[in-house]
Amino acid sequence: MIAYGYARVSTIDQDLTIQQRALRSSGCRVIRAEKASGSRRDGRTELALLLDFLNAGDTLVVTRIDRLARSLKDLQDIVHELKAKGVALRATEQPVDTGTAAGKAFLDMLGVFAEFETNLRRERQLEGIAAAKARGVYRGRKPSIDVTEVKRLKEFGLGPTAIARKLGIGRASVYRALEVG
Repeated sequence: MIAYGYARVSTIDQDLTIQQRALRSSGCRVIRAEKASGSRRDGRTELALLLDFLNAGDTLVVTRIDRLARSLKDLQDIVHELKAKGVALRATEQPVDTGTAAGKAFLDMLGVFAEFETNLRRERQLEGIAAAKARGVYRGRKPSIDVTEVKRLKEFGLGPTAIARKLGIGRASVYRALEVG
């Protein structure tokens, strides 16, 4: 049995050191780590690499289940993939053992709470934005595309690809800017 560790934090200013240390002390020689949101799997290249690499008899180790997934569906999908490959899942800080009915039930409960926490955070954020808008403090993100500059470059004779390169924006953004006004 080979134990492979996976560590994740959500933002670039957070530190992975504590998770990596815990994974190493639990026997993981290979640890993949990334700074990415746990609410979706896309963009989590280190997790995808590990899931592709693991073989029957291996164990995927995380410090806590919420480091692996923040939605119940995503967690269940990952556990299903691991089970199909014959890979066990273990958490160093939680009594998770996917080989028993009690361990699986506990894992599902943790997934429900992780998703609940994510939804609560999202609701609080939206409430805060609404309150800031009501006070006139929040106006949203400033536009990143200067529509007048896009139109000026178009009038100058540049095509959408050249405009996108010059301004460092996507070609679709150029088309949208040209449709405005």
